[in-house]
Amino acid sequence: MQRDNKNSIENYWSKRYKEQNTGWDIGMPSTPLKAYIDQLENKKLNILIPGAGNAYEAEYLFKNGFKNVYILDIAKAPLEAFQKRVPNFPSNKIVHGNFFEHKNKYDLILEQTFFCSFPPLPETRKAYAEKMFNLLKSNGKLVGLWFNFPLTEDMEKRPFGGSKEEYLNYFKPYFNIKTFEKCYNSIPPRMSNELFGIFEKNTSSHNH
Repeated sequence: MQRDNKNSIENYWSKRYKEQNTGWDIGMPSTPLKAYIDQLENKKLNILIPGAGNAYEAEYLFKNGFKNVYILDIAKAPLEAFQKRVPNFPSNKIVHGNFFEHKNKYDLILEQTFFCSFPPLPETRKAYAEKMFNLLKSNGKLVGLWFNFPLTEDMEKRPFGGSKEEYLNYFKPYFNIKTFEKCYNSIPPRMSNELFGIFEKNTSSHNH
């Protein structure tokens, strides 16, 4: 499972960043997340971007006055590149580590091609939903984009997709579904291939 063999996972992602084998990297904050960020009024929110990679959303948040933004990645290379690109970003909020071992509490977690980087096994996806639940404060939200295309049998062909129904099976036990619909403002190459979701932590859930 994803939480085992941390070093091999770290090496895999470090290698992909060094070789710039990162087709999901669009070089800027994705339009749907930028639109969501633009309507946030509370600049003090504790925000986590896990599997942040080059973290354009974090840069955008930081430059727009959000002071409590944390980025987390299992690979060091993109974090070091981010620190160079955004030198004023507080280094104590750049976390090199495994998402499943991370401990903190957030008001908002932004999902951008992180979920789809895991091998698409039911136990991994369930563990992701449970961990997100545990990292959020009461009434905290998980907001982001999930790829909406069929899974192939190829376990190496990241990013991995899935369907709205499948994703909801994992999230329903932990979250109230505020919205989960096909994205109307995806970038052109991703049009029709993304679902935009806002999931609010369900504090009456028995899973905590």
